[in-house]
Amino acid sequence: MNFTRRAALMTSAAIAANVVDPFRAFAQTAPRKGGVFVVHYGAEQRQLNPSIQASTGVYIVSGKIQEPLVDLDAAGNPVGVLAESWESTPDGKTITFKLRRNVTWHDGKPFTSADVQFTAMEMWKKVLNYGTTLQLFLTAVDTPDPHTAIFRYERPMPLNLLLRALPDLGYITAKHLYENGDVRQNPLNLAPVGTGPFKFVQYERGQHIIADRHDGYWKGPANLDRIVWRVITDRSAAAAQMEAGQLHYSPFSGLTISDMARLAKDRRFIVSTKGNEGNARTNTLEFNFRRRELADIKVRQAIAHAINVPFFIENFLGDFAKLGTGPIPSVSTDFYPGPNTPQYPYDKARAIRLLDEAGLRPGAGGTRLTLRLLPAPWGEDISLWATFIQQSLGEVGIRVEVVRNDGGGFLKSVYADHAFDLATGWHQYRNDPAVSTTVWYRSGQPAGAPWTNQWGWKDDVIDKVIDDAATEVDPVKRKALYAEFVTKANAALPLWMPIEQIFVTTITARARNHSNTPRWGSSSWHDLWLAE
Repeated sequence: MNFTRRAALMTSAAIAANVVDPFRAFAQTAPRKGGVFVVHYGAEQRQLNPSIQASTGVYIVSGKIQEPLVDLDAAGNPVGVLAESWESTPDGKTITFKLRRNVTWHDGKPFTSADVQFTAMEMWKKVLNYGTTLQLFLTAVDTPDPHTAIFRYERPMPLNLLLRALPDLGYITAKHLYENGDVRQNPLNLAPVGTGPFKFVQYERGQHIIADRHDGYWKGPANLDRIVWRVITDRSAAAAQMEAGQLHYSPFSGLTISDMARLAKDRRFIVSTKGNEGNARTNTLEFNFRRRELADIKVRQAIAHAINVPFFIENFLGDFAKLGTGPIPSVSTDFYPGPNTPQYPYDKARAIRLLDEAGLRPGAGGTRLTLRLLPAPWGEDISLWATFIQQSLGEVGIRVEVVRNDGGGFLKSVYADHAFDLATGWHQYRNDPAVSTTVWYRSGQPAGAPWTNQWGWKDDVIDKVIDDAATEVDPVKRKALYAEFVTKANAALPLWMPIEQIFVTTITARARNHSNTPRWGSSSWHDLWLAE
């Protein structure tokens, strides 16, 4: 770890200065038609269907090809996409969507309520990594006509929760292309067919993904001719290509911290957190309970106490990170319970004492335990965090072997094969704890579902609190239930979320109509254009 505190502070200050004026004005104001927008794709997925896998690595591509029922507008409020309107019964058990007319799939077939019914019941409810918990109590989707979908629930579904979830967990897939066979094995999962402004052309693994403008789009043709996602796993190489004009956009903190600092000072680029407000994230430390030592809460507590998180933030992350206090970050004004829940401040002596109490005494060379740590390859901060964990735990007698994989290898090793002791990556908070947070703790998740409870851990009390909160229509009671959830989850410590961050975008200053919604990187880019 050769990154210095001074460099970190210079980084965050440079980026912060750019955030003050992230949309500098240029003379050309009328949208320009045409052009190719080239995107840095830093970690390939083995899945591109957002109805099956919820991930920014999927949305950054397929959010331009497939569409959800609902998205967020510039103010962060739900706005209809494939749905035009919606209403709920007072008991919250029936929610009706009126669907947009005259929409066709890219193969020319009409979009209908049958597509919504099939996607909700066969993908969201059974396969989608966050959808399985969100739609746990969904019993049926009625389709009285081609433009009406009626969702029926066994327990109440708060309408505001569903609308906040659908931008990420509400993408629709064509029934006629998936109804025969296993939806998870369909080859179109890597060649998506949608209703969006861009149409899939090609995926050359390890090279690029290409989508062209769909001239039959229901809103009218997009401004850009083409989007190319170029696979570049070397972040420094990606920064060099941006400087050379070969890339226009690096999303989700995809460049190194030092490169973002340098590009933030270059008037050809905008480096900003704007457009990422709907994707706040926390850094995680995940424990595999199948490892006997890690099933002991004293060992997990010792690991947490052994890591000096404030030091890491100050010296490596700077102004765009802060100390986290649990699974619900402080940006969640509706649900954040405050910091007065069980916490694990740095205390090396206490960590050593807990390891002793757990029976893990130092052996030859002072080693008490050897663990394998798998870091996700999504961002430089994860890599730095993994190295810091390794060094910190070494000081209390825990030897850590860091095993690095590509994106697909990491997901398979951790969430499908469970071939890890510790893992670290990002938890992304999406507007409501029931969308993408409680699934990290709720038992009964489908085997292999990424970013869900695959730890071999179960707590019936926490499961009940999660279910009660997700089906409580009174907002005051919901907030109280989530405060109870955080307290119990922090005490049980099945995983640890000690750092809060906001993603940073690096984009060419030639781009127009960018970063104008809270989840812009995942949105359709229908109005995006490039000035000359």
